[in-house]
Amino acid sequence: MSSPHDSSTPSGSTDWTTTPVTADLLRGALDVERTERGVLPHRLPARARAQCADGQLAMAEAQPSGVRVVFRTRATAIELDALRTKVAYEGTPPRPDGVYDLLVDGRLTGQACVTGGNVLMVDMATGSAETRPGPVGTVRFPGLPDGVKDVEIWLPYNEITQLVALRTDAPVEPVPEAGRSVWLHHGSSISHGSNAASSTTTWPALAASLGGVELINLGLGGSALLDAFTARTLRDTPAALISIKIGINLVNTDVMRLRAFTPAVHGFLDTIRDGHPTTPLLVVSPILCPIHEDTPGPSAPDFSNLAEGRLQFRAMGDPAERAAGKLTLSVIRDELARIVKQRAADDANLHYLDGRDLYGEADFAELPLPDQLHPDAATHRRIGERFAAAAFAAGGPFAAGRA
Repeated sequence: MSSPHDSSTPSGSTDWTTTPVTADLLRGALDVERTERGVLPHRLPARARAQCADGQLAMAEAQPSGVRVVFRTRATAIELDALRTKVAYEGTPPRPDGVYDLLVDGRLTGQACVTGGNVLMVDMATGSAETRPGPVGTVRFPGLPDGVKDVEIWLPYNEITQLVALRTDAPVEPVPEAGRSVWLHHGSSISHGSNAASSTTTWPALAASLGGVELINLGLGGSALLDAFTARTLRDTPAALISIKIGINLVNTDVMRLRAFTPAVHGFLDTIRDGHPTTPLLVVSPILCPIHEDTPGPSAPDFSNLAEGRLQFRAMGDPAERAAGKLTLSVIRDELARIVKQRAADDANLHYLDGRDLYGEADFAELPLPDQLHPDAATHRRIGERFAAAAFAAGGPFAAGRA
């Protein structure tokens, strides 16, 4: 893979071609906002963003998980100017920089990080946040093979990214649609990417690669809360395959009880079906998360290990509160399985997958969740491979011919 270099100005004496980053060069984004610096890809449309003033959702949907710049070119050198906004937490070690993955004709060819940028400093104890401004940076991919090729630059899943300028040493053009089925997926921070190594190695990206489909990732960290505007976004987005992974955010934010959960799931599915009446639709329950299997939320950060550079989470609820309708992962799995079974009697294209088939007790023993909530990079790979085997293989709900 190419060795990255970072700078805020074009390098050397290369004869550069500058190409505006427009919607026809972007995949995986549902909206593109023009800013003073360039363009900002969004994963929720403007109407949905306007219906929620939550800062966590605003940050999550603007982090471009699964969004990539795609073009065809003969270029042997590529530069992309970007202004990132990186999240940092008071009292914790700096988080790893986001990674730009370069794919040439579908193969990972280079990786780079951008320097500079803004820092969103969050105080988890008080909930306050402050943005500290910084300069535009550049990711550079030199030494690419000559000849016409299809290039994809996958943007970091964990950094809000304004795209300022794209430079190449040969002209670029949009890549025609390849006719692959579009898979539209919605989930929590685990689907968003959590601690994956890079955007092409989040479990949905890995599963999409194995399944040979085009991914639109609506994994929204901390924000998979059965919001009606998210359901309408899924309804209105063209797709051949749809999956929704529900549960962990409802528990760790403690936003509803069982009485509200059941009709909310039905309403969410009804809205999706309004736009996709016969599309294969897979409901996925939560992966194993021991702290919340039988203990309700909310989740709270445990600061006791910060001196060692480790942040973990703990469940703050009382198991006895289940009797009053508080949600746990076990309760949610049972209810999702019941709802899907009930609806599938009249909807042959509705399917259910127990999240513990993707990551269960044996996996936790081997690959424990480092912070008690989120998987590591190796676990993302395992989940992606297992999802692909369950969903895309022969006989699965997303098998060829079902779309």
